[in-house]
Amino acid sequence: MAVASKVLTYEEWLKMPEVEGIEEVVDGEVHILPPAKSTHAYIVENLLDELKPHLKRRATRVLTGSFGLVIRHDPLTTRIPDIAVFRRDHAIEVDGYFHSAPELLVEVLSRANTRREQARKLQDYESFGVPEVWIVSPEARTIEILQLNDGKLTTTAIVNSGELRPKLFPEAAVDVAAIWED
Repeated sequence: MAVASKVLTYEEWLKMPEVEGIEEVVDGEVHILPPAKSTHAYIVENLLDELKPHLKRRATRVLTGSFGLVIRHDPLTTRIPDIAVFRRDHAIEVDGYFHSAPELLVEVLSRANTRREQARKLQDYESFGVPEVWIVSPEARTIEILQLNDGKLTTTAIVNSGELRPKLFPEAAVDVAAIWED
């Protein structure tokens, strides 16, 4: 991952041109991420296929890694999760970016993810008040479910089969076996 040397402010970041690649900003430093590999993309697509038919389009917004989620302005931290599910009436958009916590975030791990990077990302989601995060491991074929309890994201389950339902969207049943690309 390449890191820019200049620490950006929110105002400077807003003036930057949109790029084709994936960029997150962590504590004011731009992190350029490599594009997802095919397995990663297939899993995201399969999860979307499982989630979206069960969610009311007028009540929710389901987004994939092509949007900016502003965690904090100072120091500037933005993330691009693989999937985010917002309740439309809770979503706050400012300057064309989301400034509110989604009700569900999904991160699909890749071999390039380090434990430190993943822990930092979870700290950001925790500080932002994301109520539920799913960490999908293609290698282990598991989904770790973390839920916000007393301000801390804690693991409530790790599943590798069966049906999974988001806490705030119990109508959205996900067949775990259906997300793995065979």
